[in-house]
Amino acid sequence: MSFFRGQVVKTLPSFYMKGEKLSDYIISLQGVSKEFDTKDGKVTALKDINLDIEHGDAYGIIGLSGAGKSTLVRTINLLEQPTEGRVVFDEKVLTGLKNKDLNISRRKISMIFQQFNLLMQRDAIGNVCFPLEIAGYPKEKALKKARELLEVVDLEDRANSYPSQLSGGQKQRVAIARALASDPEVILCDEATSALDPKTTRSILELLKKINEERGITLVVITHEMEVIKQLCNKVAVIENGQIVERGDVQEIFKYPKTQAARRLFLPIAENTEVDERGKISTRHRLRLVFDGRSAYEPIISRMIMELQAPVNFLYANMDVIGDQQKGQMVICLADDPVIAEKQKEFLRNADVDITEIIVDEGEEV
Repeated sequence: MSFFRGQVVKTLPSFYMKGEKLSDYIISLQGVSKEFDTKDGKVTALKDINLDIEHGDAYGIIGLSGAGKSTLVRTINLLEQPTEGRVVFDEKVLTGLKNKDLNISRRKISMIFQQFNLLMQRDAIGNVCFPLEIAGYPKEKALKKARELLEVVDLEDRANSYPSQLSGGQKQRVAIARALASDPEVILCDEATSALDPKTTRSILELLKKINEERGITLVVITHEMEVIKQLCNKVAVIENGQIVERGDVQEIFKYPKTQAARRLFLPIAENTEVDERGKISTRHRLRLVFDGRSAYEPIISRMIMELQAPVNFLYANMDVIGDQQKGQMVICLADDPVIAEKQKEFLRNADVDITEIIVDEGEEV
């Protein structure tokens, strides 16, 4: 495997001395920016990224296409050299290392890709052996370890199958086994499930979660799919236009997304709904409800309607499993009468339902 051999753009400050503790995090991006030269001039892909990832995290980085997330993940192992800023891995500054030292540090950072990147002329066990051969493992020792890793990914019976004979999910399992071969501390997942069907995606996410929990390997997960974040990650950063606009625990951002970019990803909004002919329901006053724990299983809305004798208009409803917790969310329109609407909100608060008001004026986009 070849790596980008770029020039170091900035020298390190003098206080970064050998042996000095630089970070309590396994990965720390400090003021990272990245520009590309194009025929139309410079394009800024990343701007002043500051991001800390702890040991054992399953850290999701989510954004729409073109937001800069793939460039960001490639700066972690310096496949893309930052134009500015520092990348710290396991208390060592990677930006500024000579190629030999950088390649040694890279051995603890593996990567899996959307298109698997398997060697077509090698069978499954040969693909898993490949990084071990580069590292100088004796052949028998490499084969033994490769067989063990294929067993970890439940693919020991396809050891002699070539990529052309494997399904998409099986190819990704081989890629995961290959990523584990170097005993990494971190695995970078760049849209690793985007080419897979939903059922296969779930199985791959379960495998990655098992690896994260049982082996303590830190995962950095690049995706545009909210379901990947919900199923796999404990923390998330939202990236937009090359900048991190929001970050934190997945559960917390699911409940209380603060930025417009996070709301678009986490908070479903129904667009146009008809107003009740009697004027009892207003589509301009919406309420987002998050049901957590016990409340996720109780008929709270039904009880509210019966008790207050006031209707609501349902715009959206869904049940999610975030981590290991069942959560529900719903978007409703309250009664048009402000007195009744306040009673509805009070009822929901008393039922331990998290509520967020969404006021939509005419012509305003949510």
